[in-house]
Amino acid sequence: MTITRTNSALPYMDASLERLGDLVIGLGANVVTLLLIFILTATRRSATCNRRKSYIEKSVLYVIPALGACLSCVDLVVLLRTYPRRDFIPCFVPLSRFAMWLAVMLSSKLSCACCVFTSRILCFWWIFRFLMEAFHLNAIFTLQTLEIWMIMLDIAFGISINVLRIKKTPPKNSSLEDPLIEEGHDQRVIERTSSCWDLFTFGYIGLVMKHGSLKQLEFEDLLPLPLDMDPSTCCENLLRSWQLQESNNSPNPSLFWSISGVYGWPYFRLGLLKVFNDCIGFAGPLLLNRLIKYLEKGSRSSIGYTLAISLGLTSIFKSFLDTQYTFRLSKLKLKLRSSIMSVIYRKCLWVNTASRSGFSEGEIQTFMSVDADRIVNLCNSLHDMWSLPLQIGIALYLLYTQVKFAFLSGLAITILLIPVNKWISVLIASATEKMMKLKDERIRKTGELLTNIRTLKMYGWDNWFADWLKETRATEVTHLATRKYLDAWCVFFWATTPTLFSLCTFGLFALMGHQLDAATVFTCLALFNSLISPLNSFPWVINGLIDAFISTRRVGKFMRCLEHNKDSSTDSSLISEELAVFVEDASCTWSSNVEEEHSLTIKHINLRIPKGSFVAIIGEVGSGKTSLLNSLLGEMQCVHGSILLNGSVAYVPQVPWILSGTVRENILFGKPFDSKRYLDTLSACALDVDISLMVGGDMAFIGDKGVNLSGGQRARLALARAVYHGTDMYLLDDVLSAVDSQVGSCILQRALLGPLLNKKTRIMCTHSVQAISCADMVVVMDKGEVKWFGTVTDMPKSIFPSLSSSNEFDMSSSKHLTNKRKESLSIKKDDVDEVSEAADIVKVEERKEGRVEVAVYRNYAVFSGWFITIVILVSAVLMQASRNGNDLWLSYWVDKTGRGATQYSTSFYLMVLCIFCILNSILTLVRAFSFAYGGLKAAVRVHNALICKLINAPIQFFDQTPSGRILNRFSSDLYTIDDSLPFILNILLANFVGLLGIVLVLSYVQVLFLLLLLPFWYIYSKLQFFYRSTSRELRRLDSVSRSPIYASFSETLDGSSTIRAFNSEEHFVARFIEHLTLYQRTSYSEIIASLWLSLRLQLLGAMIVLFVAVMAVIGSQGNFPISFGTPGLVGLALSYAAPLVSLLGSFLTSFTETEKEMVSVERVLQYMDVPQEEVSGSQSLSGKWPVQGLVEFHNVTMRYISTMPPALNHISFTIQGGMQVGVIGRTGAGKSSILNALLRLNPVCNGEILVDGVNINHLPVRELRTHLAVVPQSPFLFQGSLRENLDPLGMSEDWRIWEVLEKCKVKAEVESAGGLDSNVKDSFSVGQRQLLCLARALLKSSKILCLDECTANIDVHTASLLHNAISSECKGVTVITIAHRISTVLDLDSILVLDRGSLVEQGNPQLLLQDDDSAFSSFVRASK
Repeated sequence: MTITRTNSALPYMDASLERLGDLVIGLGANVVTLLLIFILTATRRSATCNRRKSYIEKSVLYVIPALGACLSCVDLVVLLRTYPRRDFIPCFVPLSRFAMWLAVMLSSKLSCACCVFTSRILCFWWIFRFLMEAFHLNAIFTLQTLEIWMIMLDIAFGISINVLRIKKTPPKNSSLEDPLIEEGHDQRVIERTSSCWDLFTFGYIGLVMKHGSLKQLEFEDLLPLPLDMDPSTCCENLLRSWQLQESNNSPNPSLFWSISGVYGWPYFRLGLLKVFNDCIGFAGPLLLNRLIKYLEKGSRSSIGYTLAISLGLTSIFKSFLDTQYTFRLSKLKLKLRSSIMSVIYRKCLWVNTASRSGFSEGEIQTFMSVDADRIVNLCNSLHDMWSLPLQIGIALYLLYTQVKFAFLSGLAITILLIPVNKWISVLIASATEKMMKLKDERIRKTGELLTNIRTLKMYGWDNWFADWLKETRATEVTHLATRKYLDAWCVFFWATTPTLFSLCTFGLFALMGHQLDAATVFTCLALFNSLISPLNSFPWVINGLIDAFISTRRVGKFMRCLEHNKDSSTDSSLISEELAVFVEDASCTWSSNVEEEHSLTIKHINLRIPKGSFVAIIGEVGSGKTSLLNSLLGEMQCVHGSILLNGSVAYVPQVPWILSGTVRENILFGKPFDSKRYLDTLSACALDVDISLMVGGDMAFIGDKGVNLSGGQRARLALARAVYHGTDMYLLDDVLSAVDSQVGSCILQRALLGPLLNKKTRIMCTHSVQAISCADMVVVMDKGEVKWFGTVTDMPKSIFPSLSSSNEFDMSSSKHLTNKRKESLSIKKDDVDEVSEAADIVKVEERKEGRVEVAVYRNYAVFSGWFITIVILVSAVLMQASRNGNDLWLSYWVDKTGRGATQYSTSFYLMVLCIFCILNSILTLVRAFSFAYGGLKAAVRVHNALICKLINAPIQFFDQTPSGRILNRFSSDLYTIDDSLPFILNILLANFVGLLGIVLVLSYVQVLFLLLLLPFWYIYSKLQFFYRSTSRELRRLDSVSRSPIYASFSETLDGSSTIRAFNSEEHFVARFIEHLTLYQRTSYSEIIASLWLSLRLQLLGAMIVLFVAVMAVIGSQGNFPISFGTPGLVGLALSYAAPLVSLLGSFLTSFTETEKEMVSVERVLQYMDVPQEEVSGSQSLSGKWPVQGLVEFHNVTMRYISTMPPALNHISFTIQGGMQVGVIGRTGAGKSSILNALLRLNPVCNGEILVDGVNINHLPVRELRTHLAVVPQSPFLFQGSLRENLDPLGMSEDWRIWEVLEKCKVKAEVESAGGLDSNVKDSFSVGQRQLLCLARALLKSSKILCLDECTANIDVHTASLLHNAISSECKGVTVITIAHRISTVLDLDSILVLDRGSLVEQGNPQLLLQDDDSAFSSFVRASK
């Protein structure tokens, strides 16, 4: 008996201890609150409020405390009557609560009341009170109606004072005094026009939503960006934190800790809010437990209505908390995104070429397009890493209170899955890292393809290059597939866990001898439902963390690159005032971490260049001329010696870098506009006539990389930029090679030797004899060393024999300078001052209007495959059916055991449950793997279809479309299709079938729910229509605003050395910040609109919960003629109604997100509808065509754009087979257009072109191009082996390749680089690249060879040798040479002289020279 009494006493002891713990928590919370009120009242007694309290403030400070005090008194009286007199301890809690409310009432009478109750400390404490009580949530199971009302008053007062504080937030003094819910400058601005209700419900987005539902949104319609989200401020904050990291941990600064230093404290405050929000989420299952117990008892008391209403109010309260947390977190994520993107952009500008050599261009572009977003996702993943275990822990504890230790069986399954998921996570991390490297490589190759598409089409290699790109993509997809299938296993394990948890828990509970009742089962089901989200989210959180940390390390490694210190290289105090350049024993390399002697490009150079001198740097191809200029600019790593410059610098690279923008913007380059200097610059650079012929004049828009300009115009525009800046020193890299002799002579006399620059220091790499003859000093380079340095007159003839005897027509003599530039100029001084609208050559990016069309979804289904789409749909529906069947069977089991009318054993019920569980698991596995397979199939097909369509697009499409815009499709949009779209589609389908299952079960259990469906669906459809129309527009604006960011970034990567030379980094950062600000505004408006919808949907769901709960209470009291079913079914309905709140919001959010992600498919499909070249032809070719090499132009007219003047105007000529013909003319005369027409790069408007009597329009275009050999104006070598570059199709033997390389005078350089299998990087100069392109053309052995100024970037001696090699190698071959050097065409068979697209003269050059009035003679005289 003693043992029995002891055992029976244990529950009472436990209950007493538990009650004592609750009493201590309650009493402690009230006492601390009382002390805080007294302390704040005493310290702020002197603070007076100059305004009267509003009615809302009076109701908060007077009414709520009065009600609280009254209820505390009643509670105290009830306790005194209930408990014996000696048990007075429970009375302390209501007594302390009464004292607290009394203190609130007394303090509210003081003038400082508003300051006291809206203080940060008290508001924060009142929220923390809820968290303290949340740890004893089991006490709610035994609460009476009076206690529930007191808790509701407590919560109402806490919310109210926080709302009042937010409404009158004082200015911030320091970051440590920030409120728990941070309010930025945007809220202060919005408060002037919006009520407090609008701030909490996001009503201020209403005007944008209204515009979006009526018309197409424009950027002007968006919400203004809050001041605290300004990208420039965010960038500065992160930079300061990074610099602090560098100073504290200089060898290895961490980007993660830098981010933490800026956003750590606000992020921590959000964590506190999340803790409170997560805890409130468990109030629903607890109230549900009380309500079901009430329904089981069949009581007719009013507590049922109180519980039902409390269930609804809890859902409403949590809706506000959810949206406010999401809003604050989203703002923080936007700040972090702008910080990361702007810091990466800034780093690209400040890091020199040598330091950047460890990263490919594709890798750096991936930092911006992919890694930045992954780092931003760290904000979600870090909080979820502790929040999800917390939610799981609380849910498990509450399960223990329901089913005791039976929940351990379910917990064991969860624990067993932890090492499995950890192993899968490691595999996913490995696959992700490999995939990212291949993604970098693919984006680099895609950028290479887009940059050199014209050259690739000339060669007929576009298909081969596309196949090469597809191979890279296929390797990337193998790692993507590994990741996707591993993700599918994660989804399977975590999605089936709740079902297995349910089976094991209820099975063990029943086998332990306990009887299942409705309250226990459906409270546990509600807790299982609350477990689904954290359990399903956990693998994605782990993957997100892995991705984020990988991306953080990748970007951090780039951020650790050393920045070029300009002050150390341009310090005038360290060198003599008479010197402009001081170089002492300098050795430089293109690598940032390789210092071996054999890797040095510049070796032990000593130079002293006086101020104001004109220095010519000469040497053979690959001698180090360009490298010397780059070493002066600081672009190379100086491993030994010193290089100092005295004064500011302007730089013109060998390949001119042209901005997408107007002519004027390219010349000004951020400098203020000076009309006189601007006009003088245009005249000096011979641009005045060219600009006068352009549509729009100097406001004409220049396409990406200057595609709508000739090579000579690009060179002169880059020179004009340098001349206009008026710096102390000019570094010019072969600026005269791309212009004809007449224009070159003009530039030399007017610009380089003219009044604008004659007193400046000019250092120029050149092969022009004219320029060398005019130089004050000459530097002769040979294999990276200075071979000779001195004046022109002292230079030995053995060094440069061409200077004295090679070519009389290239000798410089200013007295023979032509004065025949009499064209009337359209640009006058007054015209320049007037800013006109730019003539838009580049098309504005299109965006669709209205909803995403059904055809887009259908196309995506086609890409995935109809069979796999049907499998996914069927498996998802059956999976949900098995889940609902499992719950209905539980309901049936509970009802049978509750009435004691069970016909079957417990093992039978468990067996059926087990069958449902197995079916659910199998169907979940099928759905997960089907989605992974379908998403992969779509990703592969979309990429291949897109690349095929683009590769067959005409060259005009690429001229009018910036490469950054196309690259955006291959980076961000394709990443969305690879990763985000299948993920969100999976969620959408799960939400849809889940919602369908809930509606069907609720309709089956409560017939009256069908009456609610119609108005509910009406409101729901109105909300989603109002939102979706705006969200689509915002998503499209988001995509459109993102393209300029990537286009600007890609453009800046190409021209970063030019930007650094001009010291224009800040100008370009400001330009990028403008693009980023627009992008941020779009994203901010998008987030607010999403939260606007989410809040309203959750409130709508809360109304449904309230309706179901109240109707259940009414039905239990027998006051309604319609029966609401058994207690088991009613419990099932209530447990299904509770998650309806989140499921409704999740469904529409996922639907809207799917529509947003589908915009990426829509954008990709836009480029699948681009015009296509006429690839096929009506006439096939034999393998040896052309046999003769006869070329005939008959009345050919060609325009690049229909609105522009013709590039070729009714041209007719015949070139007999085997002739060598030169094409000359002023820059922009139409020389390269002849080759474009011959190769069908641009269609002719009129006339026809015949080759060996065959009309080329009747031939397959790729066959035509592969049968002709061409050397383009811009040399192109892709990253790969030298053999692949010279003979990608493998048509030539190695001995033949070496033979051609020797004839092209580049064999020695190839051997030193490592032979034919060596990788082509930056080891070849521009001149060497041009020689390799010539070797590539000669390997074709075609009867027609087209040379587009292939000797422009090589020295005169090498050019002469090459000319002889071409003559001997190409006997019987028709050679069409476009030339700027007159010396290269004098010995040819015929000359074509072009002017403004017309053929003005044709004939033998020697005969034309004898006629002084011929156009050719005037060219020769101009070159003298």
